[in-house]
Amino acid sequence: MLKNNKGFTLIEMLIVLTIISVLIILIVPNLTTKSDNIHGTGCEALVSVVESQVALYHLEKGSYPADLDALAQDDYITHDQKTCSNGEDLVYAPLGGSVSIPSGN
Repeated sequence: MLKNNKGFTLIEMLIVLTIISVLIILIVPNLTTKSDNIHGTGCEALVSVVESQVALYHLEKGSYPADLDALAQDDYITHDQKTCSNGEDLVYAPLGGSVSIPSGN
């Protein structure tokens, strides 16, 4: 008479762990190379947001703000939105109201 043991054998567990290990080895290096790309894309998105707030400020006040601090003081942006995810401050040119990514990117 055979017993019906429900559970995994040691061999089945080792096979599952081997498959998981191989998947981790293949996936982790791809994630680390994408992080620089993600930071650059996040910074570009932040520039778009700040540029739109500069345009809104110009429409409402009739002139461009003197600097990004003026935008933050009038609650168009937060103080955090003056800095990219890599820690560098955005570059702002008040003559045209343009915002750009720091030259390091």
